[in-house]
Amino acid sequence: MKRWNFVATEVSRHPGLPDRPRPRFPACMCALATLLLLGTLAQPASAKIYVYVDERGVPHYSNVQHDARYREYKPPPFIPPILRLPREVRGTDTRFLDEIERAARLYRVDPALVAAIIRVESDFQPRAVSPKGAQGLMQLMPATAARFAADNPFDPRENIDAGVRYLAHLLRLFNGNLPLVLAAYNAGERKVLQYRGVPPYPETQAYVRQVLRWYAASRQSRHGR
Repeated sequence: MKRWNFVATEVSRHPGLPDRPRPRFPACMCALATLLLLGTLAQPASAKIYVYVDERGVPHYSNVQHDARYREYKPPPFIPPILRLPREVRGTDTRFLDEIERAARLYRVDPALVAAIIRVESDFQPRAVSPKGAQGLMQLMPATAARFAADNPFDPRENIDAGVRYLAHLLRLFNGNLPLVLAAYNAGERKVLQYRGVPPYPETQAYVRQVLRWYAASRQSRHGR
């Protein structure tokens, strides 16, 4: 059996983070392309792909389980209609697609990423409140809502606008390094800078994996039509 390994290298140029090799494509597209490729390749029934995510949030893929860090890669689950942008798709939550697409265009963020975050954060429930006090569709903490001018975080338009503005800020701050961006959205940007990568919190690490799976499946379903 021929062995192969693949590391989804990404760029970080923030002064608080270490430099890494520059990829040929933007960082978020490199990581996403890897997920899409691995999720769509037709593999024999006996073939397995293994992956582990290092302390910087960079996934390492191989067809050999080198050590206990490598876990079997599972393809993304079935994607429900809401994430199949653009709008031709009909579904229960399509009432929010206008606001997602408007904010995504305004702040130059992929609407599929916004939809994936909303799916994981609130399951598209505009009145959702977390035990820690995060509110609305994109689960904004009161300080974040105030920072990005969401006077009423339970209003879908205000919540999505503020959440996407914050997401765009994180994408700039971490130079498109998607695992770090998502970790910062979940745990706060200071924690990501402090740990120089994805913080070692099980909740945050699970959150990053979950959003990336939804995002990859969303883009795969959109481009596969």
